[in-house]
Amino acid sequence: MTSNSGEEKTAEEGTMTIDERKAKMEQLRAKMRSTTKANRASLIEESSKAKMTARDTARLERQRKLAEVLRMQAEAEDRGEDVERQKNWEWTIEENDNWEKKKARKARRADYEFHDDVHAARRRYKKDLDLIKPDLVAYNRQKEAVLGLAPGSLSKSGSSTPSSSALTTFDPSGGQVAASPEQRMAAESFYRDANTLLYADNKPTEDAIDRVVGKINRDIDKKGKFSRKRLNEDEGDITYINERNRVFNKKIARYYDKYTSEIRASFERGTAL
Repeated sequence: MTSNSGEEKTAEEGTMTIDERKAKMEQLRAKMRSTTKANRASLIEESSKAKMTARDTARLERQRKLAEVLRMQAEAEDRGEDVERQKNWEWTIEENDNWEKKKARKARRADYEFHDDVHAARRRYKKDLDLIKPDLVAYNRQKEAVLGLAPGSLSKSGSSTPSSSALTTFDPSGGQVAASPEQRMAAESFYRDANTLLYADNKPTEDAIDRVVGKINRDIDKKGKFSRKRLNEDEGDITYINERNRVFNKKIARYYDKYTSEIRASFERGTAL
């Protein structure tokens, strides 16, 4: 039965004309286009559902946190307790001190007005300090050379304070002694004061140079993107003494500027009679 139907279909295709074949090809192409369009619409719909799901998840999380806070407040009020006091019990002394320092620093930096050049330079210096990440590994290596410690002792311990087992040379009186001229020079270079004669002997690493170049490029980009809107940017020249006078001049200009434009241009060029 199957072989007979296949033979009939083959015979039917063999008897189709060119126009019928073209019509069938157009039908197949139209079906393919409709399928592609439906697949794309389904893909867009799934993508939008995924975005809405993430947004809904964030909204539900905020609602859950708000409900938790309201529940804690209601329970604390029923017990006659202070909500803020109960919340502060969850913080340690160190975390509280860090939070207070952060609030104080934020309050100090809340003054964005320009006072003088010294104040502006200090604000810029404080902002730059936040971006500085000291190289503690290089610092520990220098300190090991100065104190006469075993190489890598401070780096392994993760602290800049030497342990008793890391010391290599001691003074009988209890202090440390410089065991070699290299160590004395390292000590003079590490602990410099006003009487030192060493200067301009620092050779920055490639990473340090890259950090400086990156900081300069960030400042240039930030300065190029900075834009502050002036009050008279739309009106042009300031021809008013207060807000009421500005509105009045704007109304007058709306009706008479087309008649006085030539006179004003002559005044600006200095050719008015």
